[in-house]
Amino acid sequence: MGQDAFCVEARVTEALPNGTFYAELSNGHRLTAFVAGRDKIKFTGAKAGDTVKLQLTPYDLSVGRILVETKKI
Repeated sequence: MGQDAFCVEARVTEALPNGTFYAELSNGHRLTAFVAGRDKIKFTGAKAGDTVKLQLTPYDLSVGRILVETKKI
């Protein structure tokens, strides 16, 4: 994880066909989320309503990297 990056929890609102997701933070901010690198191997997928942990950078708050799928609702 980069020095400037920070982690937040978000709820998946929609799964897109190319392996990206639309997610919404608790404050209502909506963004695009994706799984990168080795995490793709162990990622089981997410559906609408699932909660995930995202890594964001202060430089671009419109895109987040999914670190882990925390729970399914």
